[in-house]
Amino acid sequence: MSLEETLNIEKQYQEDHSVKLIVEVDQEKMNSYKRRAATKISARSKVPGFRPGKAPYDIVVRTVGEAAVTEQAVDLLIDTEYSNILKEADVNPGAAGTLESVESLDPAKFIFRIPLAPEVDLGDYLSVRMPYEWEAPEEKEVEAALEELRQMYAATESVDRAIEVGDYVLVDVTSETPELNRTGFATFVRSEDRDTEWPYNGFAKELIGLKAGESKTIEHSFPEDWEVEELKGKSVKIETTVKTVRGVILPDLDDELAKKVGAGETLDELKDAVKKDVLKHSQDTYDDQYFVDLIEKVKEGATIKYHEHAIEHEGEHVLSDLSNRLAQQSMDLETYFKMRETTREKFLEEEVNPVAKKRLERGLLLDEIVRKENIQIDNTSIEEEYNNTLMGLVQQGMDLSKLPGGKKGQKQLSEAIAMESASRVMTRKALNMLKSIAIGEYKPIVEEAVIEDVVDEAKEETAPAESEQDALRPAE
Repeated sequence: MSLEETLNIEKQYQEDHSVKLIVEVDQEKMNSYKRRAATKISARSKVPGFRPGKAPYDIVVRTVGEAAVTEQAVDLLIDTEYSNILKEADVNPGAAGTLESVESLDPAKFIFRIPLAPEVDLGDYLSVRMPYEWEAPEEKEVEAALEELRQMYAATESVDRAIEVGDYVLVDVTSETPELNRTGFATFVRSEDRDTEWPYNGFAKELIGLKAGESKTIEHSFPEDWEVEELKGKSVKIETTVKTVRGVILPDLDDELAKKVGAGETLDELKDAVKKDVLKHSQDTYDDQYFVDLIEKVKEGATIKYHEHAIEHEGEHVLSDLSNRLAQQSMDLETYFKMRETTREKFLEEEVNPVAKKRLERGLLLDEIVRKENIQIDNTSIEEEYNNTLMGLVQQGMDLSKLPGGKKGQKQLSEAIAMESASRVMTRKALNMLKSIAIGEYKPIVEEAVIEDVVDEAKEETAPAESEQDALRPAE
């Protein structure tokens, strides 16, 4: 008896991109599973008077009860037939389904709920247009980068003068609010404000003009949404005493600095390296925003369907990435939630899920571009990406010979890097394909096999006939 004859399947598509399958099992098939269930039960349970697995069906039923046999039979049937049910129903699942209910046992009728795999219709994506208008940075940006490099390699010395922009200052800070008290606090007087400056942006500039040993009372009003609870909406007086002023001694822009930085032997080589870095950073920054906007434009004409399970799954990746970053700062998620004055559930709903939704939809669109355009990647590109990633880890100080797990750990890291490298290369190719469409330079990818066929056909059409070939042969 075929599967079609033993299972009657009704399919009902749901609005949440899942499908409900109402599966009715032929009684004879159900009975066969009940007999198998009874054999399994008798094999693991002692039935008086019988060897394990040899007790007759009726005896097993009387011993353990009809319900126990039926429950085991249902488990066996689902374990064995579930994949066949999906195949027969022509369902492409996006995640593991669930047995929603057993509607009846005579006849046996089961209701399954299965999340469907995401579906993407790109629409008329070939008509999307968006100009690519990146412009190379001006020379002054390269000069600014060189100055930042000098600051990185600068030395400091104590000075007997008033504080100026560019100085490092050591201060004692006291206030009626304990959260602001600091002893021997070091700060840098920048010309521009920074979001990371303590206790608020622009604090260090308030010290300009003071000398070591001098004090100043600074009054500052914190906004209502300030991150520190005790300071929200408060106006406080901050008594600041300057202990030390250290001026910055910048290195000369010369060959010695180039050697110290490791960018070459000469100043010209250093300037070339910095210029390339500035150009790359500028274009990468532009590209990041360009591709975000471009994908959003493609998404406007596309139709994307997915079950909420896909968002939950992507959200787990987002949370895992955050957890790994926090671990590098010796912090865990629970501590992070407390600092943010939020709960795990609220954080998931307000911050993780929106990010997960964007990542999921972006990934689905790019995957469909790859599939539709038959984009392939070559081993050379993957190897290059792999080596660059490995070199980056080494430069960050990772000792690959001392990974946890020894050789097994090294192998796992290598495999993870290889997978990530392949993913990045494929993503770049898909994005560049979209860019070529957006700027009007799109050329469909023609497979090599197709090209060979065209070439072969052309050869056949232009090749001389057999008699003509004989005539063309030189006389012996």
